[in-house]
Amino acid sequence: MPTKRESLEWLNYHHLRHFWVIAREGSLTRAAAVLHVSQSTLSQQLGELEAWLEQPLFERRGRALHLTEAGRVAMEHADVIFQAGGELLDRFRLRRPQDQPVLRIGAVGPLSKNLQYDFIEPLLKDRTSRIVVEAGELNGLFQRLREHSLDLVLSNIPLRTDQEGDVFNHFLGEMPVFLAGSMQEVRARGAFPEWLRGVPLFLPTRQSHVRADFDLLLADAEVEPTVVAEVDDMALLRLLALSGQGLALVSAIVLERELKSKLVRTIHRVPGLSEKFYAITLRRRFGNPGIEEVVRSFRQRLKTIAEMPRTRRTRRGT
Repeated sequence: MPTKRESLEWLNYHHLRHFWVIAREGSLTRAAAVLHVSQSTLSQQLGELEAWLEQPLFERRGRALHLTEAGRVAMEHADVIFQAGGELLDRFRLRRPQDQPVLRIGAVGPLSKNLQYDFIEPLLKDRTSRIVVEAGELNGLFQRLREHSLDLVLSNIPLRTDQEGDVFNHFLGEMPVFLAGSMQEVRARGAFPEWLRGVPLFLPTRQSHVRADFDLLLADAEVEPTVVAEVDDMALLRLLALSGQGLALVSAIVLERELKSKLVRTIHRVPGLSEKFYAITLRRRFGNPGIEEVVRSFRQRLKTIAEMPRTRRTRRGT
């Protein structure tokens, strides 16, 4: 048995990892299969760890193993250790000093392509990093973030930090929301949203926070919208806005270039509606050093875009 003085030498990654896998699997049999070792070897190493800690780490209930109070404390430390170990390997393994660093970005599927482009544009100019951008749904992207195969996730929905304590939501900014299109000027009757009666609308799907707020606004005013299409892809919503067949409910970032070139004729800022954007990362010890600078510069970029558009008047002057 090692002495307390020898603790750092004896309490090695190997023993602790075996305990960690047993706790995650809840069974010696399953843990042995995952680790490709015999149950007897696994049981022996668990016994050595418990003997040194002078605490039982598991109690058996039927065929399942459950953590004791001491086991839960040990598991909390093991989680921190193996997360840090994964980050260390992710940063250095299979990478030579001369290799170009890679910034791996996940983007929630419906997110505006303009926003994604504006985020990576400064990185394309300085060429100090190679950029990888992958789209997906938020839960799947977050899982990849935890597995260290992504550095950050761009999203219009923050993750709950009370449930995921190692998550950090970098608030990037918010964009005003507009009804915009290239159709002939709307013959407005009454104040907003009264003049929307009968106007063909292209809206995000009901999974969108912006759509939910818009529906509530119209319901309060007892206005029934004329919904022509519902889409969850902002690139398609942009094309519909430019079709001349109706007005699209979009944040300013979606029509950033069209607002500059005045390709949209009708623009009305929807009062009280905005869309927020986040860069989600983990609180890592070995994070990508360029992320903070990218986030800082992009916040200023969003401020500029948010201040750019102004409400254009419909024929009535709303």
